[in-house]
Parts: sequence; C-alpha cells; structure tokens
Amino acid sequence: CDNGANMLIAVPGGSEGPGGVLICAENYVIYKHQNHKEVKAPIPRRADLPQSRGVLLVSYAAHKQKSMFFFLVQSEYGDLYKVTLDCERETVKDLKIRYFDTIPVCTSICVLKSGFLFAGSECGDHALYQFLGIGDDENEAVASASQAMATENGLQPVEFSPRPLKNLLLIDAIESLSPVCDMKVANLFEEETKQMYTLTGKGPWSTMKILRPGQTVAEMAVSPLPGSPNGVWTIKENKSQEFDSFILVSFKNASLVLSVGESVEEVTDSGFQTTSATLDVKLMADDSILQVVPTGLRHILGDGRVNEWRCPGRKQITSVSCNERQVVAALTGYELVYFELDETGQLLESEKKDMAGEISSVCIAPIPAGKLRSKFLAIGGYDATIRVLSLDPHDCLSPLAVQAVAAVPSSMLFINISTSDFDEDTKSLYLQAGLANGILLRTEIDSVTGQLSDTRTRFLGTRPPKLVGLRIMGKESMMALSSRPWVGYTKEGRFTLTPISYEGLSHATHFSSEQCPEAIVGVAQTSLRILVIEHLGDVFNSSACGLKYTPRTMAVNEEQKVIAVGEADCGVVPNQFTTAMAPKENGDAMDTGEDDGENEPSEEKVQFGSVRGNPEQWASCIEVIDATSLSVSSQLELEGNYAVTCMAWVRFEGQEADILAVATALDIKLQPRGCSGGEIRLYTFKDKEKGLELLHSTSVRGIVRAMKPFQGRLLVGVGNALTLYELGKKQLLKKSENRKFPNFIVTIDTAGDRIYCGDAQESVHFCRYRWEDNLIHIYADDTIPRYMTASAVLDYNTVLGGDKFGNIFVCRLPKDVSKEVEDDPTGGRAMDNSSSALHSAPHKLESVCSFHLGDTVTAIQRTTMQPGGKEIVLYMTILGEIGALVPLTSKEDVDFFSHLEMHLRQDNQPLCGRDHLSYRSSYNPVRNVIDGGFCEQYSQISKELQSRIAEELDRSPGEVMKKLEDMRNKIL
Repeated sequence: CDNGANMLIAVPGGSEGPGGVLICAENYVIYKHQNHKEVKAPIPRRADLPQSRGVLLVSYAAHKQKSMFFFLVQSEYGDLYKVTLDCERETVKDLKIRYFDTIPVCTSICVLKSGFLFAGSECGDHALYQFLGIGDDENEAVASASQAMATENGLQPVEFSPRPLKNLLLIDAIESLSPVCDMKVANLFEEETKQMYTLTGKGPWSTMKILRPGQTVAEMAVSPLPGSPNGVWTIKENKSQEFDSFILVSFKNASLVLSVGESVEEVTDSGFQTTSATLDVKLMADDSILQVVPTGLRHILGDGRVNEWRCPGRKQITSVSCNERQVVAALTGYELVYFELDETGQLLESEKKDMAGEISSVCIAPIPAGKLRSKFLAIGGYDATIRVLSLDPHDCLSPLAVQAVAAVPSSMLFINISTSDFDEDTKSLYLQAGLANGILLRTEIDSVTGQLSDTRTRFLGTRPPKLVGLRIMGKESMMALSSRPWVGYTKEGRFTLTPISYEGLSHATHFSSEQCPEAIVGVAQTSLRILVIEHLGDVFNSSACGLKYTPRTMAVNEEQKVIAVGEADCGVVPNQFTTAMAPKENGDAMDTGEDDGENEPSEEKVQFGSVRGNPEQWASCIEVIDATSLSVSSQLELEGNYAVTCMAWVRFEGQEADILAVATALDIKLQPRGCSGGEIRLYTFKDKEKGLELLHSTSVRGIVRAMKPFQGRLLVGVGNALTLYELGKKQLLKKSENRKFPNFIVTIDTAGDRIYCGDAQESVHFCRYRWEDNLIHIYADDTIPRYMTASAVLDYNTVLGGDKFGNIFVCRLPKDVSKEVEDDPTGGRAMDNSSSALHSAPHKLESVCSFHLGDTVTAIQRTTMQPGGKEIVLYMTILGEIGALVPLTSKEDVDFFSHLEMHLRQDNQPLCGRDHLSYRSSYNPVRNVIDGGFCEQYSQISKELQSRIAEELDRSPGEVMKKLEDMRNKIL
C-alpha cells in the first residue's frame, strides 16, 4: 500500500477492538483490515522541518484497558504521538494522531500498568517517565483521517511546535555510554588512578564524559564541627527502633552528642560522658548502652543508672572492641581484659591476660545466629602479627592461631561473606586487617578451629586503612578509610572492594534515618558529612560536559590539561537548534534562530535537537574543554560546509609548545565516500588563555582520517596516501609520501622509525621511514583482509587492532623478518613489491591472537590504570562496553585460565544454548585469548559445580576465586 512502510502495529481484536494492523509509513499511518476500507492519516510534523524531509516512526508501545486502548508512537526526531481509533464494533470510523511529548529517540518504549513509561534510548541514557496526563488536550496538534485534506503531494500535513514535557515527568535514568565515538586514557587531575575521557552520544545529546574508577556517593548534608574529631559513632536507643537516635562525635578531650530527628541537634541529657574522649559506643543485647572512654567502661542501663569500670592504677584503654554481649579492652602495659554481659544485664569482668607485647588493635567477632557469645577474638601486635584467641569459657583467651604480616595491623574487622549467589545462607567468616603500610589483608577463619587460611592482600593507599562495618542492601559490608575511602560488599558471589569517588575521610560509621535508611556519616577535616552510596556495583562514575554536535574525534593535552573535541553533524543547519520557552498564558513559544553564544546546549536544546537541513549539509565545530572546571573554554564554528574528521596535538621540531592539528573536509559524501577537498588547520593557544588561534591551513586532496606526530613532524593519512609534513611559515611542507596503500588509511601508530598503518579494508601495514633517502616503504602486511577501526602498538613487532565486525586481533612480524628489515641498508626498498600485480608487501604478518567481541571497537589504548599496576590494553566499543586485555606472563596462569574456561564451557553452558567457542570464533578461530568475563561466572555457579571444577584444576574453590580476584585487581 506504500513503498515507504517500515513498521507494523497489531490492533487488539475480538472483544477488545476491531483487529487489523496499523501500517507506519513515511509521513502516514494507515489502518488495514480484511474486508475493511483503508483509513489513512498524516503524521504531524515539526514546523521547522523542510518539506523534502519525511517523518518515519521508529518505536511504539500499546496500552490497553477494559474500555479503551491507544498507541504511543515515536518519530525519528524524538516526537511522541498518541494514536487512537474511533470505531463502532469492528468498523473503524476515524484514525487520529495527536502530538504527545518529545523525548530522545528510542529503540523501544514500554507503557507500564503502574503509570510509567520506560524509554530505551537509541543514544544516551535510558529513562523512566511518569504519566501526568494521557494527551487529551484539545489544543494540541492533531491529524485526523476524516479531516485530512488531499493535495497534489498527498494529504495536507499538520504542523506543530515542540514544547517542554507536559504529559510526562522524568523520574529516573540509567546511564549509558552508547555510542562511544572515541576514548583516551590520561591523568589530568594527578590522582592515584588515571581517568578515561570518552566521547558519547549523538547530536546535541552528546557529551564528553570523564570516567573514574570508583563508587558514586551523594552528599546529603555537611555540618561544621568545633574541632578535629578522632571518632564518630551512631546508636539507637533500643533494638526495636528502626533508625538511629544519636550521633556521637569524639574529640581529643570531649565528646559531642547529637540527637537525630527532624533536625540534628546537640543534647546534654543523653547519659553519655561528654567531658572526655570516646573510644567506642555500642548498644548491648538488653538495650543498655556501653560507652568506652580512655579511663574505663560506662554501662548505661535502660533505667538511666550508670555502672562504671575503671582501669587499674594509671593504666588506660588503648584499643577496644565489642559486640552485643562481649567486650575486649587492651590496656597499657600489655594487659588484655575480657568482659561479658550476664543474664541479669550486668557487664562482668570474666578474664585477664598479660600479653607478650604491646597490642595495636583488637577485634571481636559478631555473635552467630542462635548463639550467646562469639568464639573468636583477633589481636594485632606491634610485632607485626595477628593472633586469634578463643573466647570459649573453658579456654578463654587461649591462642588458636597466629599469622605474621608485613606491617603492624592498625585496624581489624570480622565480617560474614556469602561466597555464592546460589546459596545466600552459606556464609564464611573473614578477618579484614588494615596494615600500617596501606595494605588490606583478608583471611578466612575456620568456624570450628579458628585457623587462618586463604589470605589475600590489596594495596589501598598511603594511609593505614581504618575499617568500619556497614550494612548495604541488608548485607554485611565494610568501609576502609585510607588516602581515599573504599567500600567492600558482596556481589555475584564474590566480595568486591571498590574505591569511593569522594575526598578522604578520617572516620566513618553506618547511619540510618527515615530520609536515608542506608547512609554513611563521616568526618572530613573539621566537618561532618552524611553520604549515600548510589548505583552500588557500578565500576566507574562519570562527570560530563555537554557538546554541541556529534563528537567525531578528540585530542588530550596533558600539559595544558585540556581536551580538544572535533564535532560534526550531517543533515542539520549549522548553529541552529529547535528550542522552546516555558509555556506562557498565550501558548507555547518556539525559537529556531541562531545560537545565543552559550557553549553548552540548554535543556531545551538537548530535548528537541538541531534544526534539520538538507542531507548534504554539515554543521561542525571545535570545542576546547578545560578538564579542571569541565567547561568549554573555546569554541570555533566551521563555516562553508567543512566538517572535522580528525585531530592531534603535535610538537614540531624547534617548537616549544604543542600545536593542535585539525583535519577538515569539504562537502563530505558518505556513500560513495568522497569530498570536494580538505584542509589541515593548525591552531595554537592564545597568550595566557585556553582559546585557539589559527596559525595557517594546508589544502589536501581527500578525507583525512588519521594523523600522528612523528619525530618532530606530522604523519597524515589522506585517502590511500601516507604523507609526512613539516611545519612551514605559511603552510605545512610535504617532505615524503607513499600512495601505495590499498584503500583508505584509518589508523596510524609509530614506534621508533617504524610506522603502523591500518587500512579500512586491508588490515595493518608495517612501514619504515628512512632519513637517508626521505622515503616511506611498506615492508609487511597482513594475509587476512580486516576492516580496521582502531589499533595500538604492543611492541616494536606487534600491533593489536579491532575491526568493524566486532573482532580484536594481534598481528606480529616474525623475529627473523624483523632482523632482516633492520639489517637491510635500503630499509625494505629493495624488496618492495607493492607495484606488482598483487600489490602486496614482501613480508607477511603472523596472526598471534584472535577473539570475537560481538561489538565494533572504536578505541584502543595501551596503559596502566594505577601506580604499580600491570600494563594492560583498554578498549571501548560503540555500544559502550569497556574491556581490558591483560597479558599472561607465566605458563601456570595460561594453563589455569584455559582449563577453567574449558570446564565452564562444558558445565555452564549459556541459557540460549549457543556454543561459547563457536561464538568467540564467529569470523576467525579464537586463538590465544581467554574469555575473562566468562571465567568470572565461576562465582555464580552452584557450590557442587564449583567444587567439581576446582578438583579438576587441583585447587580448592577458594584458590580459584583468589586467582580470579588477583587478576581483576591488576587492572583497577
């Protein structure tokens, strides 16, 4: 019925509706049914949309009730329409399409019965909206089949002006990186770990995001304190209370008690001693409260009476730990005192013991369910040992186990960890110990004998970690306070330790209130902070800077701490956006004029997008982003239908500062690929500013997709030619050129005098530049045609690359060939066969590794993410996946992970039944790459299967988990 039809929507039939289908075509929606005449209505279109551009519907959602039904459909421009049918029994009288709202373009939308709309965005974050109305406003633009007027070009279209959301309210969003156009890894903020700078999104919805490894927290409140605290605790008045009643802050010679209610206020009649420092506070099993001060214990009973125990002589408490029924205090003079709560509610001294050395920290284990006391006590000594003592009445304070550690244990914490998501009730007791050298040590405690096993370590920071117990999502968790805070929690059957992206905290504890059921109260310098962990489980947190057009390329300058971004959009009017003002009494106002000069698109611009133009029209600009303030410091609009294709920072020979080289193309045609010409423009920074100033431009014949600094010069890939330029006074000076590449150069990498070029269809080419004859020679290429998208040099003879079909691979030049090329005085020129009939290089690369990811790789970089960490290769795909390739340097690791992967392929097959090996070999047989994400599923399988696989590997399940955790910690 229409050559432009692209989507079918089923209409409810039977008792619910007339049946049939809605045919979504270009500019029209048509109702069709057997023995029923066609009902056709035009789709309302934006007033600023050129008549040459049609309107296509890309997604829909149906909503049915007992008495009515309607459809929500979305156009390719993001506009939502409400489609209704006026029918009598099985006869459709009219088809109406009414403008509803405008949201980002979605691949799928879903109307929930609870009154929400989920929008799976095509580019950018996914969103959840709440319905405020169902679009029955008669003032909205509506197209009707019965009222449509026929013209020479079809039915008369109905025009409307987009407006801010009226029928929908944004409730929440799921962050998405899709699509990722480019990625760089750098440390512009001089932090412990490097940051990832990514270009994501499309059009005015696009952003430059800075990704940091770590957990996001929301700062709920900040309150100044009268001094520098040395501890903070929260406590309830009794166990029946759901939320905390008091926050106790300890100072050097005093304690501050804050009451938690509708507001946080200081109180003086709480029963706590406020004239001295506090070491610990605990709510006991009988609803009494224990306050530990340096001179002794204060047991505050439920009726307000206070029982005190004072240290003998002039001794003081140096370290203390307690649970609901037991207390252990370490005194000066190497003395250890143990207390226990009896049946009458009295805290009695049960045992004393003189230790051989001074105690640095103590920790008592939590009481198991159904028991009256804990069996284990851990003691850290200044002799760099951890001792486990028994608390059983028959052999109280007798030693059970001892472990030597690398430094003095400054803080310890017992925590129960579930080792499998398959069985949440199966938990193991672990001892976490923060050492003075900044290392966190975790070791498992045998629940019967108290022996220590399965010890794991991780470096957290320069400060000794201070450990605090938390509850997150109802599970036991922990917080480690070092030079930066860390949170430890159980996820997918394993204990995960993640840094928190927040300033350093000196003290912290769990906090629960009506507004924040699971929060953290912490001390930073001289202020009290209340924090809430957001999106638990996210590996990265992001901060973003909005962009004007779709980002195409970026270049990071670590010296100036700026990011240059090249942006270009096809088919839009330059510098014009569809924007709407807030609704006024006389209706909605709309503006499609020129940009008002703001660097970032406003909220309305992000919502409605750019003004559409002719398909051959391009809008492009260069934006320089100051990383420290995350704001645009300079913006240059490209005129004359030029578009940015790539850019690079380069320091030419004899120059003291970096120059930004930007490649542009005129009148780009995507299919077939071509342009009317191009330029390479050089920009420098203005004096004492981060703005750009044009130095000069150089004309080129084709599209430039790759540039790279090379020995004080600039390598440029122009179409199928590789050109070497030198800086001149009025333009770049061409010094050398090789035009023998097969198709189109898309990547350039360098190492020494070698150049590695990636072709759009013919994989990697190894080249060499010789100063003696000023020529570039191709001396090696690949035997497999690969459609390259990104590459990185691993070593002098090895290149890692990704292609557009979702494969990553490693190609290597054989050692004997490498030596032959180096020894050849002509640099490979004598054996250059590129002029032969086959146009091939004299030597061939070996395929070392091959692996199918399933998604197009857009960026690859070799880097180390943390000081002392292992060198890895980071990659990002167009759908937003972040992956890492870690080299295995020992045969033991290769055997272990390859056998683990083999057993999981056999015993843990995918739900859909697809063969894992076959999938990873979709284009080329998988080779020398182990699927680490698949191996991580070991923690999610059943205990029986874990034990069987571990037995095949001649290891215990704990050793397998430790091996996986160690490999993961080498990355972040």
